Amino acid sequence: LRGMPFSISAGVGFIALFGVAVLNGVVMVSFINHLREEGKSVIDAVNEGAMTRLRPVLMTALVASLGFIPMALATSAGAEVQRPLATVVIGGLITSTLLTLLILPTLYAWFEKDAADEFTED
Repeated sequence: LRGMPFSISAGVGFIALFGVAVLNGVVMVSFINHLREEGKSVIDAVNEGAMTRLRPVLMTALVASLGFIPMALATSAGAEVQRPLATVVIGGLITSTLLTLLILPTLYAWFEKDAADEFTED
């Protein structure tokens, strides 16, 4: 999007981003599973889990993105190495945050509902 080639530093940024995104997703799913073990319905557990994890996920993404903004806007010597890394991390954090907060709970509810329907049919 910014007309930059995919470089080694961008690859390193992708690896770091992948770790943060997976961690947020795993924590969200484990929290929803914990709520299910307490006896909540799928929809109630997904809603409460998504709302409870909203602030930590947003804070993680916001703090990391704000920290990379100076690197993304740098024009000094060495900026050609820093900008791709920062661009990958900022863009990826925005995308992974949306996926974690919107798509992940939806998919969880969908698959859990399908599994419950198959279990009751047998």
